[in-house]
Amino acid sequence: MRDVDRREFGRLAGMTAAGCWLAGTSSVMGQADGSGRAVPLFDGKTLDGWLDIENNATLLSGDEIADPGGFASRLATGTDGVSVMLRGKLEPLVRVDLASYSAGNANAKALLQATVKDINQVLAGPSIYDAARFAGVMLRPETAELVKANPQGVRVARLNKLLLEDAYPAELQKGATTGWEVKDGAIASTGVGRGVLYTAKDYGRYRLMFQFRHVKGSPDHYACVLVFCARPQGDDVPLDALGGIQFGLPNGNHWDYRTGMNNLGDAYFSTVTKTKLEGSAWTQVEILVDATRGTARMAVAQPVGSKAVEVLDFKDASAGRVGPIALQMHNAGLFDEYKDLTIEADPKEDRLVTVG
Repeated sequence: MRDVDRREFGRLAGMTAAGCWLAGTSSVMGQADGSGRAVPLFDGKTLDGWLDIENNATLLSGDEIADPGGFASRLATGTDGVSVMLRGKLEPLVRVDLASYSAGNANAKALLQATVKDINQVLAGPSIYDAARFAGVMLRPETAELVKANPQGVRVARLNKLLLEDAYPAELQKGATTGWEVKDGAIASTGVGRGVLYTAKDYGRYRLMFQFRHVKGSPDHYACVLVFCARPQGDDVPLDALGGIQFGLPNGNHWDYRTGMNNLGDAYFSTVTKTKLEGSAWTQVEILVDATRGTARMAVAQPVGSKAVEVLDFKDASAGRVGPIALQMHNAGLFDEYKDLTIEADPKEDRLVTVG
């Protein structure tokens, strides 16, 4: 994504789904106008038509703490303005435990998680910037520009994250905010952190087709696609995973990210066929979605070109909503690739056509 995308967290004005030909497409593709014809969502060359939101642009994660001991020490006893401010925001027990932090302690991991949770509440806003507090802190140009801009909404969280990184240059990694790139004609995740790449357009009733493969992961997790997503509005902080319904690839894992849910969603998902397909092999995927009924069905074919099998169904009328489609990077360290993405809006056939 271009620099403006990173600074505005993927909100691009006027971007539309690309109308270019997909490599290898032999038939003419018309507009997604209910004609029963598919159009490409990806031109194989750019991420035009897609928006990038990386959680690590506004939140601190444990993976970004390069020097846990040094970070804990400064938070517990540091006399600099930022450390004093943050120390006052920590839960009392967290503050006490940080004073005796050691990587060898049994509670070391849990303590860092609790610390990160408290700090992220601070990063959400209001702005932590104060000239006296940040005296002596070398601000990056991006940080300084954002300070001058007096940001509002989600951009305040972005400013706070940048300020935090600048205040702890030795203790924290500077988080990258570009989670996706085009690589060898495919949309590829870069492994920088949890986040999503989502369509600039909204869809309600459609057939999504694509190929994917999971390259590697550390820590590992299956690749994910999200439907029934909530588009971020204005300066609102985006919902985690856009509050969508997750389809895990290729074997039908699943999760319900709706507000108030955040669970497996077992009451709404049905496993149709149990499969043990290899995630690292290129796989054809078809997902048939209808927001008017709150239904989504997925079929997969491995190898590509073989007959697909239906693996997973979702049904909950209250979940159905018109919104973007998203590719999810569940956590840092994941590398997945997607290609030949097409969408057929208002499909004439209400069935999974790849199943036969």
